[in-house]
Amino acid sequence: MSELKQSKYIDITTDYGFKKVFGSDTNKDLLMAFLNELFRGRKIIADLYYNKNEHVGDTEDMGTVIFDLTCTADNGERFIIEVQRTAQDNLKKRMLYYSSKLIADQAPKGNRRAWNYAISEVYIIVLMDGFAMPDAGDEKYFLHDICLCYRDHGKIFYDDLGFIYVELVNFVKAEAELVNDLDRWLYVLKNMSSLNGLSTYLRKPIFEKLFQLAEYSKLKPEEREMYNVSLRNKWDAESIRSSQEEQLKRAREKAMAEGKAEGKAEGKAEGEVIGKAEGKAEVIKNLLSSNKFSISEIAELADVTLDFVKQIEAEKAKGK
Repeated sequence: MSELKQSKYIDITTDYGFKKVFGSDTNKDLLMAFLNELFRGRKIIADLYYNKNEHVGDTEDMGTVIFDLTCTADNGERFIIEVQRTAQDNLKKRMLYYSSKLIADQAPKGNRRAWNYAISEVYIIVLMDGFAMPDAGDEKYFLHDICLCYRDHGKIFYDDLGFIYVELVNFVKAEAELVNDLDRWLYVLKNMSSLNGLSTYLRKPIFEKLFQLAEYSKLKPEEREMYNVSLRNKWDAESIRSSQEEQLKRAREKAMAEGKAEGKAEGKAEGEVIGKAEGKAEVIKNLLSSNKFSISEIAELADVTLDFVKQIEAEKAKGK
């Protein structure tokens, strides 16, 4: 396979680049530094070891789950670190399922009375490369730190199960705007392959090691081959995502046009008829009837909440 035109540094959000930087014992100080910044002082990981990333189902009808990285800290805390490149309706549910695997694995085969549910902390870290948090709306947060809490007053109910979602698409700081090491990590994750060297804003020992490790010229021939394959896979995923976004854009424009026409035909106010609930309801009914879009996609197309789409779906089912 011919080599691609390469930048000075590898893209560390590719499968190969991510595992080269964060996935080996010799470089675990990089992973620990990154995780410690994500927890923002709430916890400090002093050491960790890597677990097998393949989880075999307990029975034949339960499939095998393969994580990007899974590791255990010196105090027993368990982590899954995943890189996701395409938006998925079931992303949150899948990560919840992953966390349940790490929890269920801790139960002994026997003598559970003595074990007494001594469950270690479990955390799922998701790096979202190129797409936004599902159902995030207009929010532009780049870090979502999530735990179980009371719905009424927000007090933490259980702090030993957590999810951290990083939206790289929303991290838009320039080098001169980086104020802490979390900013620096997210900046290099997003921009590494477009950088030409280590700037004064990144000149720290941990980042010096990262830049040396990520130099494309230092890869062995077989490593370059694996990286090139990984980079092509990422580009393919981006191409598919761009195509899907273009299709959604066209569908949105068509839906808006149909909604406006429907509103005018029924004598609705002229102009921005689609902005009214009645016009949007017609758009949503048309999209539901097409059976081509999920609930979340319809909510995005019509620029409404998921609950509003579900309400229209229920009324449509009743024949209203």
